[in-house]
Amino acid sequence: MMLRYALRTIRDRKGGFLGALLALMCAAALITACGTLLETGLRGRIATERYAVAPLVVSADQNVHRTTVKHKGNGETKAKYKAKPVAERAWLPAATADRIRSLEGVRKVIPELTFLAEPVAEPVDRPSYGHSWASASLTPFTLTTGRAPATADDIVIDRGFAERAGLKPGDRLTVQSTDAPRPYRISGIAAPAGRGELQQQTSLFFFDAEAERLAARPGQVTALGVLPARGTDLTELKRQVERALKGTTAQVATGDERGPVEFLDAAGARIQLVSMGGAMGGTSLLVAILVVVGTFALSIQQRHRELALLRAIAATSRQIRRLLGREALIVGAVAGVLGSLAGLPLATWLHSRFIDMGAIPANLERTAGIFPAFAAVAVTLLGAWAAARISGRRIARIRPAEAMAESAVERDRPARGRIAAGLVLLAGGGVLVAVLSGLRTEAASTPVTFLAVVVLATAVSLLGPLLIRMASVLLTGPLRLAGFGGTLATANIRGNSTRMAAVVTPLTLLIGMTCTVLFVQPTLGDAARAQAREGTRATWILAAQGPGIPSVAAETVRTTPGVTAATEVVRTTVRVGLDKYSAQGVTQSGLSRTWDPAVTGGSLADFVDGPRTAAVSELAAERLGLHPGSTLKLHLGDGTPATLTVAAVYARGLGFGDLTLPHDLVARHMDNPLAATVLVAGAGDRGRLAAALKKFPGIAVLAPATADRLQADRQQENAEVNCLAMGLILAFTAIAVVNTLAMSVSERTREFAMLRLAGATRSQVLRMLRIEALSVLLIAAVLGTGIALAVLTAFSIGMTGGAAPTVVPVVYATVVGAAALLALVASALPGRLALKVRPVEVATSRQ
Repeated sequence: MMLRYALRTIRDRKGGFLGALLALMCAAALITACGTLLETGLRGRIATERYAVAPLVVSADQNVHRTTVKHKGNGETKAKYKAKPVAERAWLPAATADRIRSLEGVRKVIPELTFLAEPVAEPVDRPSYGHSWASASLTPFTLTTGRAPATADDIVIDRGFAERAGLKPGDRLTVQSTDAPRPYRISGIAAPAGRGELQQQTSLFFFDAEAERLAARPGQVTALGVLPARGTDLTELKRQVERALKGTTAQVATGDERGPVEFLDAAGARIQLVSMGGAMGGTSLLVAILVVVGTFALSIQQRHRELALLRAIAATSRQIRRLLGREALIVGAVAGVLGSLAGLPLATWLHSRFIDMGAIPANLERTAGIFPAFAAVAVTLLGAWAAARISGRRIARIRPAEAMAESAVERDRPARGRIAAGLVLLAGGGVLVAVLSGLRTEAASTPVTFLAVVVLATAVSLLGPLLIRMASVLLTGPLRLAGFGGTLATANIRGNSTRMAAVVTPLTLLIGMTCTVLFVQPTLGDAARAQAREGTRATWILAAQGPGIPSVAAETVRTTPGVTAATEVVRTTVRVGLDKYSAQGVTQSGLSRTWDPAVTGGSLADFVDGPRTAAVSELAAERLGLHPGSTLKLHLGDGTPATLTVAAVYARGLGFGDLTLPHDLVARHMDNPLAATVLVAGAGDRGRLAAALKKFPGIAVLAPATADRLQADRQQENAEVNCLAMGLILAFTAIAVVNTLAMSVSERTREFAMLRLAGATRSQVLRMLRIEALSVLLIAAVLGTGIALAVLTAFSIGMTGGAAPTVVPVVYATVVGAAALLALVASALPGRLALKVRPVEVATSRQ
């Protein structure tokens, strides 16, 4: 019977349930999209290109490992194994091939070299890599015209690149590799046999000896491609190879496992996508719970009289709860199915946008599994049922006489349980803000930042009626100046604080979350750039449009008249234990003339004089327990272990990274050993430097101020990814604002009719609505701004050491202006529709 009554109630009150349906549907779409991204990160396929005909590929281990042994009280021990990926490609000893060649079933073992090789002054729309011609058979590449490289001056290019650049055999092509840019003669053009062109990369093939010289990894290879003999069982061959490699760090990959070996960036992007999808999904789930509970609370409040009548005619508390639960499950089921279907194209759009922004590579294929959609439906059903039970708890619990009384006049104060829960959440938000002020890493502080905003917004939701009444007292005077409409608005705000609180909550969340999203990255970025500006002593800064600045170019600058020092800077990440730290490698000679990291311990001179020394930031020193003279053990970018002595501790870690190491040590273990920038000190003028660098295309001589502006632009590009990720949640919140306001206004048709019958004109009623909307906006703006300011200040204290969050006034004004526009439109449109009905018809109709 309850199910039939629930269906009739939904059919007769479509407008009241439409808002809940829309909120749940948006929540389901968001959860499906985030779940699909998360699943893509976990199971997304990375297809191989160059290793197409090598069914088995041997490569070096791309992780650092740590084993922790726990001793239990009964004498037993428990070992825990953990692994974390390194930032650069780990290389394999070339002698590893000797262990495999003699195995039964192995027809051929092909060594592979992959290294930086980018054409200069030619259009390149994808990553470009150099290889030895001997490894062309891994794809296999075959010549379509010309001949194979026979000398160190020859190069073979892939057909796709040749067609895009309009090149042919005999043409000259200048290539920037790991050394100085060098011209090569195109001896031939090759294409994958029986397959289309390469989609994810450009391949340049060199004479074998030249490839080994450019790779600059003597005695090492990128990977080994194993070609089995005809009729060999691949599974058995893999077991044989693994047994032969036992005791080494080599890894064996087959099938789809080969893709991550070829495309390290795609493998790293999977981890990033898991983190991003999880963070988006978690935040969107918290926001959805807050929004959906608020929507159901408003919907049930609007049905208070109906539910009170049911109680008065002997409906039990259990029956009311069952009725509300079944209504919620019906609405949740429909919303969950529709929302999960809408979430699939949303996930596709998100995936493509992340590819366009460069956040993930195109060859990380999106996974379209059914699990995210099923999870979204399940979460939507559970969320709808829980929201209805929470929102209808009081109407189902109180006595029928009390229910009838409250249906006519709102309670004087919220329930004690609601106030207590609000105070607990407010205290919890305060604790999160305090914790945030002590977090010093971005990975730790970012989730706490957004969690604090949601928790504080939830506290506002629970304490909303009290806050609204306090705000109405403060607004009484100003609103009286607005005349008749202001007086009515004041009475409505004070007398309907619960309804107004339901509207204030999503607006507060929208303003607070938007300000936090928009200003958290500038807060960190501006502090980092300020430290970099203060610590850069260079007169000029060299920057490259291509892959970087070769060492020979830096040496040319050093010999230019007037130059006293030129510091090459390369950047990577290293592992200390399993923890990741940003690191830079700098040439030590003349370093004090170009760089001032604000040394607080030890001496920069000791760092310059020592070949195996390191300078560390105060944050890294604190986390690792280091001081001048300490031993620092780490794994470099490609996983190579290194032991260094700490020579200095510096304060400007945000601007220059956690660790500063000798340039040559870092560059030797990077995929791209070219300098990201070169800091130039001395009296040399720009024209003279530019003339000296003329033979190195793509290198610009910049003033420090210009370089700082370019860095700001790059930070803005990186922030766009985060803004897109959180933008969907903000869009959902904006929809919730419109939805809640529309629900709130559309149910006031009888109130408007009574005002019209009492003599109020249509324009006066609309004016009252506008004043109410602006009043609610003002309250939400104060609360949302307060939440964002508290969270951003704590974030700034923890990450930068100072309580100085970056807030751009124009951007903040735009956020509040957009919220105002939403509030005015969402209240005006349903208000005008409600006023179209004649007042007498509304007054004489049934409630």
